[in-house]
Amino acid sequence: MLLGLAAAAEDDLDSRPSHHDDEDEHDHDDFETFSLDFAAVPEPQALVARLEPVIAAHDILRIKGFVAVEGKTMRLVVQAVGGRVQHYYDRDWQPGEGHTSRLVVIGQQGLDQAAISAAITDRN
Repeated sequence: MLLGLAAAAEDDLDSRPSHHDDEDEHDHDDFETFSLDFAAVPEPQALVARLEPVIAAHDILRIKGFVAVEGKTMRLVVQAVGGRVQHYYDRDWQPGEGHTSRLVVIGQQGLDQAAISAAITDRN
């Protein structure tokens, strides 16, 4: 794609072949996803430290979401792919947004949702 050249490249998208054109419809049945909602955490480093062993023990492919941190006006973004976990504050919570945490967990079919949820939300 060329930007800024007035090429109007998007005008003929329907006539261009796609790598999806030769494939039958397919599902992603081998994957499972669930959301985990929980209260604000007192210490983000403790949460990140809990994520790493949970990811390894349960063959989790990805975790993503926002976490409320006690005493902070900004939301904490959490992104994990494989064993790599990144976290950073991105913006203030907006009016009307609940200051609650939500992480989406993606893994192979058969995730032990109860064990994963308990391990992530355990504050001990």
